[in-house]
Amino acid sequence: MIKILAEHSIPYLRGVLEELGEVTYLPTEAFTPDTVRDADWLIVRSITKCTPQLLEGSSVRLITSATIGYDHIDTDYCDQNGIAWYNAPGCNAGGVGQYFGGVLSYLAVNHLFDPRGKTIGIVGVGHTGRYVARYAEAMGMRLLLNDPPRAEQEGDGAFVDYSTVLKESDLISYHVPLTRKGPHATYHLFNSEVARMVRRRPIVANFCRGAVTDTTALIEAKEQAALSALLIDCWENEPHISTRLLDTTLLATPHIAGFSADGKSNAAKACVQRGLEFFGLRSSHIEEIAPAPPKDPIIDLAEFPDDGLRLFRAILRTYNPYPVDQQLRKEYGDFEKLRRNYDYPREPHAYTVVHASDDEAKILSRVGFNIG
Repeated sequence: MIKILAEHSIPYLRGVLEELGEVTYLPTEAFTPDTVRDADWLIVRSITKCTPQLLEGSSVRLITSATIGYDHIDTDYCDQNGIAWYNAPGCNAGGVGQYFGGVLSYLAVNHLFDPRGKTIGIVGVGHTGRYVARYAEAMGMRLLLNDPPRAEQEGDGAFVDYSTVLKESDLISYHVPLTRKGPHATYHLFNSEVARMVRRRPIVANFCRGAVTDTTALIEAKEQAALSALLIDCWENEPHISTRLLDTTLLATPHIAGFSADGKSNAAKACVQRGLEFFGLRSSHIEEIAPAPPKDPIIDLAEFPDDGLRLFRAILRTYNPYPVDQQLRKEYGDFEKLRRNYDYPREPHAYTVVHASDDEAKILSRVGFNIG
């Protein structure tokens, strides 16, 4: 019987893994060389560092991470020592799109930034970047897409260079993995030199990995009025975030972009499927990995004022970042606790919108809502 060690805050696993082997659920801090020594399969989150110090001398054969990133896994060590590893690319792309839509909707409804007619530069147009582009386009934004690896593979007809993004964008949103090597390394992609290249006092949003943006450069650029606002979900040195950056940020959340119930179930299912394939197992419960329906699945646009903002109010009904922002500002020292206890929202496809005009219905259906 295989031994499975799973991070205890990953939802949807209980009741599914038990038929596959001997399962132990532990908090992240309890993943130690002693606890993983006899495990065959680790199921982890991004804060569990799968390093040689953790893995050396263990019987671990498989690591599955319920995340889109994998910079917390020493992949070179795993590859050299016969440990298979998998992340879950795209699992939370819809959730990141929803988060982005909720952030922009909050700004629009509170008259802080109207996205309609503005230009967004999307840096990284993979799984999550595509969803962000879908929301941004539905909200009436002009798109500038920057993705050098894709441009090299597909031709640069659909893409612009980074300098164009910096010069022409009203909002720059980052959706890249964190890489420190190679021709397209993303570590400190926004830095003090880059800050001097912006032209339109853009908003800068980091919804991917903290170290993609240099904390000091962000603060200085905002204080020097090179940037109009900061939207930060991902922070350097998490969970020990910069309080100075927090104070400078217009909207701040504790690395929960993409933490939708749908994204979490996608990630859990991907982890289980990889384990089934690797160990040659079968599961009679994998289809039970699914989120519960929302409490109020009907969104009636007739309940909203006819002020031209009903689309944004509908998106806000599925996700509003403001309460999360307020909680983080009060409890920033409990960063990881806020993440663990976050109430995962359902994505728009779990909702039906009624009393929408034809134009509203067309736009809302593009970002996933059902139209009644």
